[in-house]
Amino acid sequence: MSTTSLKLPEPLKQRIGVLAEATGKTPHAFMVEALTEQTERTEKRQAFLQSAIQARQHYEQTGIAYAAEDVHNYLKTKIQGQNPAKPQPIKR
Repeated sequence: MSTTSLKLPEPLKQRIGVLAEATGKTPHAFMVEALTEQTERTEKRQAFLQSAIQARQHYEQTGIAYAAEDVHNYLKTKIQGQNPAKPQPIKR
C-alpha cells in the first residue's frame, strides 16, 4: 500500500470528519471508501461505453440489429415475470 497526500479545502475536510464519525469510520476509511466507489463507478461506465462502441462497430460491419419495439416488449414481459422468446435480429 502506498501513501498519497490530498490537500483538502477545510470545509470539505470538516464535512468528511462529521460524516465519517456519523458512520462509525475514520476520516481515512471514509475517504478510501469514497475513492473506491468512484473508481468502480468510473470503470463500469468506461466498460459500458466501450461495449456500446463495439456494438456500434458490429452493427456497421454486419447490419444486424434488433427492432426497438421488439426489445421493449421483451423487457416489459420479463419485468412482469414471464419468460418471453428473445427478440430476433434483423438485417438492415
